[in-house]
Amino acid sequence: MASISGTAIGTSARPLLAARAQVVKGFSGLKSVSFSIQRKSFPSVRLQAASRRLQVSCVAKPETVQKVCDIVKKQLALSDDTPVTGESKFSTLGADSLDTVEIVMGLEEAFGISVEEESAQSITTVQDAADLIEKLVDAKSS
Repeated sequence: MASISGTAIGTSARPLLAARAQVVKGFSGLKSVSFSIQRKSFPSVRLQAASRRLQVSCVAKPETVQKVCDIVKKQLALSDDTPVTGESKFSTLGADSLDTVEIVMGLEEAFGISVEEESAQSITTVQDAADLIEKLVDAKSS
């Protein structure tokens, strides 16, 4: 995954945004942009006081999220009227650890990928699963 980091020290966002635009033009496969802010110089950007870090990440395609939602519904035997979205947590949907393993196995089969155990343990929401799937599918095709 491509990643770019930069540091903002000035009092204006323009130089930082211009630098970001120049760097992004050079990356065709950009997946994540991360900036660490040293001073409060962006009043319009809300940051967590503790981390003072802004991170912009691309999310999975809507069709990937929908396919993951469908697989989760099937694996957990949820009714058609049960809402499952990218923000849905497996635990909130009633999944225990065995159900989560079965969901990951279903995703591996459906997408033709293999999920490492460490990565599988970090999946708690449908969106987490969809993002990981796209990352693995991209890595497999390159």
